[in-house]
Amino acid sequence: MSLVASLYPALKPWLFKMDAERAHEWTTRMMRIANGFGLLTAGQGSLPQTPVQCLGLNFPNALGLAAGMDKSASAVTAWSALGFGFVEVGTLTPRPQPGNPKPRLFRLPEHEALINRMGFNNVGIHAAVKRLEKRRCKAVVGVNIGKNFDTPNEAAVNDYLYCLKVAYPVADYIAVNISSPNTKGLRDLQAEESIRQLLGALKKEQANLQKDTGKKVPMLVKIAPDLEAAQIEALARVFNELAVDGVIATNTTINRAAISGHSLEKEAGGLSGAPVKVRSTQVISAFRELLREQTPIIGVGGILSGADAQEKLQAGAALVQVYSGLVYRGPGLVKDVLTAIA
Repeated sequence: MSLVASLYPALKPWLFKMDAERAHEWTTRMMRIANGFGLLTAGQGSLPQTPVQCLGLNFPNALGLAAGMDKSASAVTAWSALGFGFVEVGTLTPRPQPGNPKPRLFRLPEHEALINRMGFNNVGIHAAVKRLEKRRCKAVVGVNIGKNFDTPNEAAVNDYLYCLKVAYPVADYIAVNISSPNTKGLRDLQAEESIRQLLGALKKEQANLQKDTGKKVPMLVKIAPDLEAAQIEALARVFNELAVDGVIATNTTINRAAISGHSLEKEAGGLSGAPVKVRSTQVISAFRELLREQTPIIGVGGILSGADAQEKLQAGAALVQVYSGLVYRGPGLVKDVLTAIA
């Protein structure tokens, strides 16, 4: 076990006394410092590695860090050193934005869950790309893109196209976020005609960029868990028609059934962690049946153990990602998941 993983159980009670967002910022800063001293890689040689070829890329292993943990690409090298096979940064928008008013991140320890309404707070696509140009790590890096909060849906395509062009030279893959519940109206882009128009324009630009650069950067779409069967069928139909490179299932949920009666039940935002696990796996399974065989799924939502990751893979995911599980289980979750996969 790495030094950091062994220290986390002692640090966790202290971190959980802090405001959730402040603890997040402190942890990220400490990870960068620890990595600078080589402390994150200490003991990491024992991590089992099962390389995966997917999306035309070589992943050191199948475990990734989900978008939202490193919104502005400030600690990619540190996450890689911790053992992640891939790191997805963002969500990034054309212009920097502060996000929603604080407090906007809440822990629900009884449910091993988080509620967040961060609102795409980030340094903007240009600043993040400058950081990614300097990265030195083994991990595959995905760039998750979205629209600015004040961009109307009818003009959203311009924001996504802008981010795609700017991120293309430094990204190993691009993730199109149309499923965050924390940007007003964003999920409306999941409607069949809206998503067809948006992805059609993005696929056309992707082809142009590939022609100009000689490099294909795969483009995936991140979807919500709160989809009815008919919506899943409609989205799968569009993804197949447009030959989307991959799907990330799923984002956070707005459903509160799993935390009914909790004091934070009525807090606005997306619920993640253990309460979304079952629904996320169901959505993965549904999409796996409907998508083209060559369209991989990245499974994310409620992974708090190696067994949880295995469930996602058995449901049809090719790769998995964690976020909330890392908050509750710490870096030891990386070893647990990689051991289970191996």
